[in-house]
Amino acid sequence: MYEKINPPTTGAKITFKNGEPVVPDNPIIPFIRGDGTGIDIWPATQKVLDAAVAKAYQGKRQISWFKVYAGDEACDLYGTYQYLPEDTLTAIREYGVAIKGPLTTPVGGGIRSLNVALRQIFDLYACVRPCRYYAGTPSPHKNPEKLDVIVYRENTEDIYLGIEWKQGSEIGDRLISILNKELIPATPEHGKKQIPLDAGIGIKPISKTGSQRLVRRAIKHALTLPKHKQQVTLVHKGNIMKYTEGAFRDWGYELATTEFRQECVTERESWILSNKEKNPNISLEENARLIDPGFDALTQEKKAQIVKEVETVLNSIWSSHGNGKWKEKIMVNDRIADSIFQQIQTRPDEYSILATMNLNGDYLSDAAAAIVGGLGMGPGANIGDACAVFEATHGTAPKHAGLDRINPGSVILSGVMMFEYMGWQEAADLIKKGLGDAIANRQVTYDLARLLEPAVEPLKCSEFADAIIKHFG
Repeated sequence: MYEKINPPTTGAKITFKNGEPVVPDNPIIPFIRGDGTGIDIWPATQKVLDAAVAKAYQGKRQISWFKVYAGDEACDLYGTYQYLPEDTLTAIREYGVAIKGPLTTPVGGGIRSLNVALRQIFDLYACVRPCRYYAGTPSPHKNPEKLDVIVYRENTEDIYLGIEWKQGSEIGDRLISILNKELIPATPEHGKKQIPLDAGIGIKPISKTGSQRLVRRAIKHALTLPKHKQQVTLVHKGNIMKYTEGAFRDWGYELATTEFRQECVTERESWILSNKEKNPNISLEENARLIDPGFDALTQEKKAQIVKEVETVLNSIWSSHGNGKWKEKIMVNDRIADSIFQQIQTRPDEYSILATMNLNGDYLSDAAAAIVGGLGMGPGANIGDACAVFEATHGTAPKHAGLDRINPGSVILSGVMMFEYMGWQEAADLIKKGLGDAIANRQVTYDLARLLEPAVEPLKCSEFADAIIKHFG
C-alpha cells in the first residue's frame, strides 16, 4: 500500500458514521511534522499531547503516531517536486484524522498551496478557527478577553477554487469576448457594463450545497455551547454580490428555518415575536413598521410583503417560539463582511460563531486571531464528512528553524481541537489549563515575551512545552 512509509504495528483506525468520527481508545493518527520551524514545534506539540492523554486516561487511551510527509521534507524523501506524495494521501484517507505543522508554498511544482490542495482532495469543507483569549497574552487591544468567537469558513468554493485565466491568455480573451458580446447584454440588470479587454478573469462559485453543509456544521456546534453563546452569524457581502454572497446568506437562513426549525430563531423572527409579546394586540402592519424603520417610505407592494412576512412568522412559530420561548433557541443572524471586521473589535462579546465564505473567512479568522495574541496562538481545523486535518495557522518561518525558540501554541491548540473532535475532552481541558496557567505565570516564548511589560526572559520552544505540562495540575 505504501512506497516509503510503514504504519504503526499497534493501534486502530478512526472511522466515520453520518459525518462524525468513531474513535477507538488507541487510534493511529498520521502527522506531518511541517517545514521550517516544524522541526521544533512538532516535537514540543507531541510531547504535550501525549502527556495530556497519559494524565487524563492513565493508560486506558493512547495515540499511535504515524509519520507521513508533505512539503520540503517530502521532496527530500520522494524526490523533486513531490510535495504531496501519494503515500501521505493514502494514509490520511485510511486513518481519517491527521495533524500537521506549517508547510512551505511549493515553487515550480504545479501545486499552488499544499493546504488548499489537502482541503480540496479530501473535501474538507469546513475550516474551523476558534479565537479566544488566554489571560496574560500580550495584545494590542484593551479588552481582548471579550472576544471568544469560532470562525466557520467554507473551504472549497469561492475564488479559492482557483478557476482563473491570465490576462492576455487565449481562453481568457475568448471568455471576455463571450461575456461582453453575448452574456452581459443578455442580462438587463447589467446594463452596458463591459469587462476591460486587458483583464484577468476569475470565477467565484458559491453553491447551495456547499453553503448549507457549512452552516449545518456551525449550527450543530452552536448546540454544544453554553446558552449565552448559542448564536450563528452569517457573514457576507450580499449587498453587492447578491447571487453569490447574498445567496449564501439566504441559503443559511433557509437551512436554519427548515432543518433546525425547532432549535433556531432568526434575528428578524425574534423582533416579530418580541413585538407581539410586548403588545399582544399589535396589528400586523404595526409589527411590520417596527421591524422595518423605513416601512412608511416603501412601495405598497413592498409593504405588503413585509406584512405577509409578519403574518407567516406568527402563524408558523408563535406556538413553538412565542411567549419568550425563542430566547432559548439558537439565534441566527447576518452581518455585512466589512461591518463585522469593525464589530469584532468594538463589540466582540456580541458574537459567538461566524459562518462565512472562503475569502472573507480567511481575512476574518486572521483578524480575530490578532486580537487575542496573533497566529502563534491560533489553532485551525479542516473538517469534512469522512476526514479531518488539524493544522498550524501560521507560516514556516524558516529563519527560526532549528533554534528551539518559536511558539508551538498554534499546533498545540490544534491538538486541543483534535481531542475535542475525537471526544477526548478531558485531555483537551488539561492542555487548555496548562497553557493558560503558563502564560498567566509569564512563562512564554520570545514572540510573547518581547511584548510583555516588564520584559521577561523567554522560554525555549521545548521549555514552553514542559511548562504547559507542569501546569496540568
